[in-house]
Amino acid sequence: MIEHSPDDAEAIGGFTVSDAGWHFAGALTLDGAATIFEASKATPLPANGIVDFSGMRHADSAALAIIIALKRRAAGEGRTLSATGLPAPLRSLAVVYGVENLLD
Repeated sequence: MIEHSPDDAEAIGGFTVSDAGWHFAGALTLDGAATIFEASKATPLPANGIVDFSGMRHADSAALAIIIALKRRAAGEGRTLSATGLPAPLRSLAVVYGVENLLD
């Protein structure tokens, strides 16, 4: 499991790694984004290329930055990465910032 710490995982959020890919649960905001991203760098990207965000409780623009950075990392490794289960408010925020095409 990639997460800030067991006590903070629900509040800050984190990734769980399994054969089904990565699954994010909790909040992904500026408060924990750097820690979550640093932890993700130490773990191989999911073999199936899927990162499921359906467990995301709360997000801000930092979540968009993390998703884009993960996709950039995958491209740098010659792989593709699919972000699934993105909450509608986060997709709307991506439209406002003009980065919705980077999420697909």
